[in-house]
Amino acid sequence: MASFAAEFGHQAVVIHSSRLVLGVEGGRLTLADTGGRPVSAPAVAYARLSTPQLSADREVTLLRHLAAMGTQLINPAEAVLAAVNKFWQLQQLAAAGIPVPDTRTHTDAPLEHVLDVGVPQPCVVKAVRGHRGRRVFLAADGEGLRAVAGSLDDRHPYLLQRYVAHSHGRDLRVIVVDRRAVAAAVRTAGDDRLVSNLAQGGTHAVCTGRYPDAEALAVEAASAIGLGIAGVDLLFEADGSFTVCEVNSNPTWRPDMLGIAEAIAAACRSRLEAAR
Repeated sequence: MASFAAEFGHQAVVIHSSRLVLGVEGGRLTLADTGGRPVSAPAVAYARLSTPQLSADREVTLLRHLAAMGTQLINPAEAVLAAVNKFWQLQQLAAAGIPVPDTRTHTDAPLEHVLDVGVPQPCVVKAVRGHRGRRVFLAADGEGLRAVAGSLDDRHPYLLQRYVAHSHGRDLRVIVVDRRAVAAAVRTAGDDRLVSNLAQGGTHAVCTGRYPDAEALAVEAASAIGLGIAGVDLLFEADGSFTVCEVNSNPTWRPDMLGIAEAIAAACRSRLEAAR
């Protein structure tokens, strides 16, 4: 928040969604706090949303309401929805010609029937609505996956994805702000784990500028999803190229990844100036 205070002073505020009441009165959209006091729709907003709990009936409804009231959203509602669903984002990335791992998923078909069609072997299995590296594991082959399929939480579909062995336990996280790679870090898992997410005990090393091709790819990926601010996770391929693992609309970063908050504040400023 210090970067926003330096850029905007008292004009920048943090408002929790739990304090807002949306309405339609006399054919006009309204916004108020829980005390009944009117709240002006902000000119620009960057929404930090809880990915596991995000709901079209709650947070996305708020984003749509703000946009309809004239707020410029750094990350529009449609882009946030695409980023939250790991297969939606693969659809958009592949359509844009961006390299992603070969993947199968399902809708109403039982997972066992998907396995009958055949899956990559070995196979990375991840929930379509996973978060912070949770509900991700490596299955050595289809038969091993079939043995545990009935034990998987079936509230969401799963992605069955090509295993990028050269990137086992590591990835490259790039923070993108308004089509610019602001910071990058290699994340490494501990104890030979598959997932390198810091929430799962991984470590990271800042490497901004070391992999310019990867950073350019991350910018393309964020743009394909439609995000002004994104955390793009890239996998290392054996030939030196990169593949996009996923794009996050609510990225976190460590303090040694410098310049990110300042870049976000500048993105808000540019939109304010463009609207004048």
